Amino acid sequence: MTDIDPVRLYRTVRLIRRFEERAIDLVRAGEIVGGIHPYLGQEGIAAGVCAALRDDDLVTGTHRGHGHVLAKGADPARMLAELCGRVTGLNRGRGGSMHAADFGVGVLGANAIVGAAGAILTGAVWARRRRGDDVVGATFFGDGAVNEGMLLEAFNLAALWRVPVLFVCENNGYATTMPVAGAVAGTIAGRATAFGMPAAAVDGQDAEAVRDACAAAVARMRAGGGPELIEARTYRFDAHHTFEHQVRLDYRPPEEVAAGRTRDPVDIQGARLPDAVRAEVDAAVEAVLDAAVDFALAGPAPDPATALDHLYASGLTARTGGG
Repeated sequence: MTDIDPVRLYRTVRLIRRFEERAIDLVRAGEIVGGIHPYLGQEGIAAGVCAALRDDDLVTGTHRGHGHVLAKGADPARMLAELCGRVTGLNRGRGGSMHAADFGVGVLGANAIVGAAGAILTGAVWARRRRGDDVVGATFFGDGAVNEGMLLEAFNLAALWRVPVLFVCENNGYATTMPVAGAVAGTIAGRATAFGMPAAAVDGQDAEAVRDACAAAVARMRAGGGPELIEARTYRFDAHHTFEHQVRLDYRPPEEVAAGRTRDPVDIQGARLPDAVRAEVDAAVEAVLDAAVDFALAGPAPDPATALDHLYASGLTARTGGG
């Protein structure tokens, strides 16, 4: 594509990287309870995909979803407050790391149920198109989701009804600790082509390559071409979940991790900028995240008395337990 803004793409990958590193610090400090699934190493995918979307297009993500939410335009300060469980968060502290949503920027939510986000997005985009809107959607999932029935059912309905959904597989090689070669028969792209969907593989470490592939797919989908699949091949730099920082699971050889880290999406995109511009972006990102940390930690925790609020769309208040 000829209209890529390399500075904007670099800012997005850098923002996600430093946001995740700040979040890990807050996990260690006890401010984020329960830990997170770091997105380190995969930033080029979220940045590239969301750069190909319009503001009104829709996105759903995964348990490893902070990058998706930030790349679509959510406020980093409110996102970090959400991770810290504060009422000033995107979802008043009720969504946390794995269920953050921001409807204002088209993020219908991260989802901790493996493979579930694709079905949610397919229905949402179908409904919007029925209403006459020309939106498209992108749903993210990992290689561990490609054998899940919910995702395959979403493939089927999206293809059958020609719903313009971009199914983005973030193939980092592992479903938690299970190597993809030990869990996936055939190919990931082959699952899409079985439903008549076009499918392509792309270098997930290169934000511009991801953006190119997704922009072409989005243009076809918006013109009525139906769903497509992108397999973004990537490598997770950090733990599946921060609990690994304590238990030190041994499932990836150190030399494999070292080799994976040699292709860093931050450095790949940063190399396309003059040094002075890159330093300016880095400083601006740090200022944003300094303010985000201050905002997050200053916010109040939810009142336990409101724990049962918002359970029902009707506004019905749930009955408390009897004594």
